[in-house]
Amino acid sequence: MIVKPVCVKCQCFYRPKHNGHFFMEMKPDNNPNGLSSEEYRGVRHPEVWSPYKLWVGDLWKCPDCHHEIVVGVINGPVSEHYKPEFEEMVKMYNGDQLKVNDC
Repeated sequence: MIVKPVCVKCQCFYRPKHNGHFFMEMKPDNNPNGLSSEEYRGVRHPEVWSPYKLWVGDLWKCPDCHHEIVVGVINGPVSEHYKPEFEEMVKMYNGDQLKVNDC
């Protein structure tokens, strides 16, 4: 049996919001200030990151606090930065794309 994700704060189950939600794993590519990974991951320094891998999973939302998470990610990326179709895939799925700036 698979249990739905749980919101610890609200003590309730998340609900599915969007199945097949694409997101981009980013890689650190440009770090002119010599920042440590603690300082540049997340949304603090978007200029440091470039596209790396395109993934797909399911977006879930807490019905009370509206926090969102991605779960149910497939076992491998849909495409990677070195593949010929990567740029086209990124353009095709850019509409709902979350960028994950972490490594």
